[in-house]
Amino acid sequence: MLAVFRIVKRLQFKHDFPTTQPPDSKESKLEIAATLIVDSFAEAFSMKYTRLIVTAIDSNWLDVAAHEFCGYGTSVIGCDAEVGVELVLGTDVTPDGREGLAILAFGFSDQSLGEAVVNRVGQCLMTCPTTAVFDGKPGSENNISLGKHLRYFGDGYQKSKLLGDRRFWRIPVMDGEFIVEQQLGVGKGIAGGNFLIQSVDQTSGLAAACRAIEAIESIPGVVTPFPAGVVRSGSKVGSRYKALRASTSDEYCPTLRGQVATKIINDANCVYEIVIDGIDYDSVARATTVGVIGAIGKGRSDGVVAIDAGNYGGELGKHHFKLHELLSETSE
Repeated sequence: MLAVFRIVKRLQFKHDFPTTQPPDSKESKLEIAATLIVDSFAEAFSMKYTRLIVTAIDSNWLDVAAHEFCGYGTSVIGCDAEVGVELVLGTDVTPDGREGLAILAFGFSDQSLGEAVVNRVGQCLMTCPTTAVFDGKPGSENNISLGKHLRYFGDGYQKSKLLGDRRFWRIPVMDGEFIVEQQLGVGKGIAGGNFLIQSVDQTSGLAAACRAIEAIESIPGVVTPFPAGVVRSGSKVGSRYKALRASTSDEYCPTLRGQVATKIINDANCVYEIVIDGIDYDSVARATTVGVIGAIGKGRSDGVVAIDAGNYGGELGKHHFKLHELLSETSE
């Protein structure tokens, strides 16, 4: 089982696109395949995360379990947690020898994350046929309780099993038993890494976003929690309506050109955002790099006008992912 957590995929990503960075320019300029890389940065936040290993009898029920558990898990602005599938696991590395998934969940605190995970496992995984849930971060200093709470559903018929220093619960259900670990390890992660794809139209933007997500899926330690990894309703902090903590990012809305100050590059008519949560800075940085290169594709000829990033002036999140630094290193 622990072999899963020793896996480190070292991706050496190289591209043949020409890059330019005029030394005599007052503002540094970087282009890849005629796509402008805006000299900006993503501003991300410290979060707590946990990793669950979910197994099932076959890939069908595993997919069902993942869709249910990860649903309504896009942004903590409105959801109890940010959730996504990290890795597909083979039968040789799962605790029970069945097909499995590693799922990451992010929250602001141990308490809020623990409440969200217990609710999601109880409602979405314990109810799903054939599933089992294991700790994907064993040996952590901090933990949240899982089976410790869910065992009571067994109404006194539940049984525990201690393997080494790890306790598991067997909860009787109508197709047999639901196996769930006593607790899950918690670590310090990062949420809100991002980049923005500016394209000539919706079709080219969606194609670029799909290329980005496909590239990011090769990186362990990260998830893209929005629908299929793609965000069309980017947000800014605050609103003219006092009840709202966030509202539409008007400076990136193409239909508001002429009404507000815009950050949309000439020739771009569509913007999609890719949001990345990860277990540490390096994981998010690598995912951002390969995601941007994947999104660019053939650059302007694929309709990708520019790559930008969302931030709050550096005042809110302490983790900054500077596009020029990440992509200049890649081109070396």
